[in-house]
Amino acid sequence: MKRFLIGLGVVVLLIVVSFAAVYNGIVSKHETITANWAQVENQLQRRNDLIPNLVNTVKGYAAHEKTVFEDVTNARSQWAKAGTVEEKVKAASGIDAALARLLLVVENYPNLKADQTFLKLMDELSGTENRIAVERMRYNQAVRDYNITVRSFPGNFVAGLFGYKVATEYFKAEAQAKAVPEVSF
Repeated sequence: MKRFLIGLGVVVLLIVVSFAAVYNGIVSKHETITANWAQVENQLQRRNDLIPNLVNTVKGYAAHEKTVFEDVTNARSQWAKAGTVEEKVKAASGIDAALARLLLVVENYPNLKADQTFLKLMDELSGTENRIAVERMRYNQAVRDYNITVRSFPGNFVAGLFGYKVATEYFKAEAQAKAVPEVSF
């Protein structure tokens, strides 16, 4: 009987330790998602801060392109209003689209493309876009790792007990980004 109780105690201890390890893994992965999202936000905010200078530089050359400037301004204001991750992802996509339209306007102004201020801003924006892509990739990987943990056994059991749900928000390429660009000489 004594051996049975010792054996039972060891089994219970192993179950508790395993349970704690799974729980701690879920918490760690959830925090990784939060940290990675913060990095995405930092880079999106950096881009957002560069946009007014870029718009003002383009305005000097293309003052009659009022709707494009309004679109960029509206997209930035949506970012400022966004409160949840989902809203911020949607606002970031809006900024992507507005910037794409702004850059199409730039193509019509060769003098603007040679302007040093514009070139410097475009370099900064390009670097920021690369950082955004890297941070989005890291965020998506963290969401994937977390989702695998909370959807597979025994993580799904532990996650269910403590109210952890599958993270649903991934960054995806916009439909226009999937199109192959046309190059003509």
